[in-house]
Amino acid sequence: MIRLHVQGDLAPAAPVAPTLDQSRYLTQVMRLKVGDDLLVFNGRHGEWRASVAEVLKKGVILRAEEQVRPQTYGPDLELIVAVVKKARVETIVEKAAELGARRVRLVLTKRTNADRIRLDRLDAIAEEAAEQTGRLDVPVVDDPVKLDAVLDGWEDGRRLMFCDETGGAPAMTALREAGEGPWSILIGPEGGFSPEEGERLRSLPFTTAVSLGPRILRADTAAIAAMTLWQAAVGDWER
Repeated sequence: MIRLHVQGDLAPAAPVAPTLDQSRYLTQVMRLKVGDDLLVFNGRHGEWRASVAEVLKKGVILRAEEQVRPQTYGPDLELIVAVVKKARVETIVEKAAELGARRVRLVLTKRTNADRIRLDRLDAIAEEAAEQTGRLDVPVVDDPVKLDAVLDGWEDGRRLMFCDETGGAPAMTALREAGEGPWSILIGPEGGFSPEEGERLRSLPFTTAVSLGPRILRADTAAIAAMTLWQAAVGDWER
């Protein structure tokens, strides 16, 4: 069944107004008509079965019918990734949503050299991936900020999986030893972290430096590999 992420509140008989683009998708691509059912979610009120109540010249009105799943959230995982080329950033955001990240934080490092970022495009990619994967929320994608600013404002109790291309502990072993809880995964730029950045990261008490294997990976591949290892070691894959 079609799944759609919507903004409005969901309750019995509540009207739901998709965006114009979503309305065109429902009527022109999927050919839905009045009375047809679909699933909707907003990241707050779970997943609901809804029906097409009205088809207007410029839009569609849906009606929430019944909740089919209560609101749940995945593990507290965020991906912090240095800005790279546009196509690779888009892949990273899509796969982060598919692999359960709650948030994607884009950072600028000393060796960042990348295209201009369109945050609206990344938000749309995250939303579409959430719809496709069956999750009940959409990961937030943040504007790029400097890596030092992220580290200076680090959240108490959150651990950092630092994917260190110069060497680190085997990822699965290190993660299992560190245990569950709020985590962030840090992926560097294509040129790697500067020596000063690497030294600071390794010195932080909340950092777990890990290796992703003997081969040098591109940023998008590294992000997918790191999230996969994290999910397998301390995430929700075993639950």
